[in-house]
Amino acid sequence: MAEASRWHRGGTPKHNLHYSKEVEIRTTLQELALYFIFLINLCILTFGMVNPHMYYLNKVMSSLFLDTSVPGDERTNFKSIRSITDFWKFMEGPLLEGLYWDEWYTNKTLYDLKNTSRIYYENILLGVPRVRQLKVRNNTCKVYSSLQSLMNECYDRYTSKNEDLADFGLKVETEWKYATPDSTSPWHWGFVGVYRNGGFIFTLSKSKSETKNKFINLQLNSWITRGTRVIFIDFSLYNANVNLFCIIRLVAEFPATGGIITSWQFYSVKLLRYVSYYDYIIASCEITFCIFLIVFTTQEAQKVREFKSAYFKSVWNWLELLLLVLCFVTVSFNIYCNIQIFLLLGDLLKNTEKYSDFYFLAYWHTYYNNIIAVTIFFAWIKIFKFISFNKTMSQLSSTLSCCIKDIVGFAIMFFIIFFAYAQLGFLVFGSQADDFSTFQNAIFTQFRIVLGDFNFAGIQQANRILGPIYFITFIFFVFFVLLNMFLAIINDTYSEVKADYSIGRRPDFELGKMIKKSYNNALEKLRLKKPEEGEDEKSAKSGDLVERARREGFDENEIQSAKQMKKWKERLEKKYYSAEIQDDYQPVTQQEFRDGTTTKYKMILSECLTK
Repeated sequence: MAEASRWHRGGTPKHNLHYSKEVEIRTTLQELALYFIFLINLCILTFGMVNPHMYYLNKVMSSLFLDTSVPGDERTNFKSIRSITDFWKFMEGPLLEGLYWDEWYTNKTLYDLKNTSRIYYENILLGVPRVRQLKVRNNTCKVYSSLQSLMNECYDRYTSKNEDLADFGLKVETEWKYATPDSTSPWHWGFVGVYRNGGFIFTLSKSKSETKNKFINLQLNSWITRGTRVIFIDFSLYNANVNLFCIIRLVAEFPATGGIITSWQFYSVKLLRYVSYYDYIIASCEITFCIFLIVFTTQEAQKVREFKSAYFKSVWNWLELLLLVLCFVTVSFNIYCNIQIFLLLGDLLKNTEKYSDFYFLAYWHTYYNNIIAVTIFFAWIKIFKFISFNKTMSQLSSTLSCCIKDIVGFAIMFFIIFFAYAQLGFLVFGSQADDFSTFQNAIFTQFRIVLGDFNFAGIQQANRILGPIYFITFIFFVFFVLLNMFLAIINDTYSEVKADYSIGRRPDFELGKMIKKSYNNALEKLRLKKPEEGEDEKSAKSGDLVERARREGFDENEIQSAKQMKKWKERLEKKYYSAEIQDDYQPVTQQEFRDGTTTKYKMILSECLTK
């Protein structure tokens, strides 16, 4: 009874196990085929939202407004502005010339402009540009008592509490009066602050000369003051040739330290979604996506109801839930963006004499693109769930699962040393080197050092003693020691897993073999391939080998020992190879093992019988 199989103890019969395995294979193949259709549909949907024209439109606009030099100084453009004087030169030079295209290159009047400017002759300026300023109040910070005789004014960095809401200057036009912020517009995250809406606003004129006079008047009356902390220049374009809107924001921040920090945003978005025949194909893909989402949600709900808490023990099930959540968020963003476009687009295009705030639509449309990008990323990752049935992929997944505890322990040690060096670099070089100017920059800089991208000269110049010490010790401990320890953990675990697979451990079934088997069966049914040998033919061949062994001089004891070893090997293979073995496995005794390995010729004969 010690060697009795679990089937005799009330286990599952072999034919039932075989049937359940076939059902599992068939179900997996069906899920794989369905998921590939879903993935192809999602790829068509996402690639249909983005096209190369977006990049080229952003590039040509950034070249026009960012790279054009100011009059009288070829080395100064918007990117290199460092003073208020340079800023006004930019406003009266590259900005003014870039916004107003009234004549063809032959100095002839352009075709029917309909009271609008056409930048690069192809991009219609929607409405008029807007310039907006945010300020802070005086005495928002404290001056040390010993220095109050030298300076009695203090303008702190920008916060909503420090913002100046009082009218100033001439107090007659909108640019001198504070405008309350719009609650629907998003805040702007700059380099040195987070800025809300509202402020001191003025819009440009349709006439180039009037706009130039406006700039001169503002400059003479000191529209930019010591309390100025940021200036936004916003305008929107539409290119009918490629059906794209380009929303542009140029930002000049005035930090409390003095100087100017410039930044910019160029959003090329497709707000008019359904225009061409291809757009309607994308619309059909969106409907198909929603149908797939309903089907997958129903399937996962059934699995949760069937397996209950055991469902959440699988990593793949968590990935399924994450993917479903992302899909629902994507659909929600899509519906919200379409509703906002439907409600706001018509009103924004009606009045061409006012500023058309397309930034709100572009902002949410960009977030929608980001969400769907993350969704398709995890959709591709889910393919590993199916190809893990392949032997090679199963080895890789087993390697990661086996060494996860060692990796977690290594990660703790690694990040302790890594963050210690980041803190050291930030404190020692932060005031001198841009790469270490913030703690976050120090962390990213160290990752770049590990990858071989570093600026040793800047580190050495920041501190000639601690700089080289920091660099050499960081390279030694992190690059040469810790990273090689990480690789050693992965390599050793992979070697162990590969050794386990070499003695028979492998997935319950290999997807490649199942597909190959189905393909061969189809060819056999179509009579395009000869059927493989059956069990009877293999038994007959085994009998022939026994007769051949007798003729070559092997006695009956040797032949029986070889047969016994063959049975032992078959049971050992069943133990690792098949799901059926768990209910029909008889353990191999030590005596059987010794009898099967006493002589070399028995092994050779057993190999022959196995074949």
